[in-house]
Amino acid sequence: MADSEKTILDFIAAWSRLNVDEIVSYFAEDGVYHNMPTQPVKGHAALRQFIAAFLKMWSKTDWDILNIVSKGNVVIAERLDRTVAMGKNVNLPCCGVFEMENGKIKVWRDYFDMATYMRALQG
Repeated sequence: MADSEKTILDFIAAWSRLNVDEIVSYFAEDGVYHNMPTQPVKGHAALRQFIAAFLKMWSKTDWDILNIVSKGNVVIAERLDRTVAMGKNVNLPCCGVFEMENGKIKVWRDYFDMATYMRALQG
């Protein structure tokens, strides 16, 4: 397994611990998270604030890897994110594209259907 794939598998596993500082530590200092329905977030301070807002609503999350592939500095991970958010079970199919630099996440783009997430929260 490529080092970049291992890093992303570790990063995905870290989410289940709901620790914002641990999650942010996987990003380069100027790393970018583009949660595609929203604007990109850049840098540790902004990432910490953005991710903490999610975690505040979540009591549990486990991300199942369906497929993971890599080539060069790019890792693509297809996932099923299983989260308990505001007391509701949310099962969200996602695909994350990660650009790596020096063992850290330089750019992460996450693709999913926001309506699926919102329906689960309202249900």
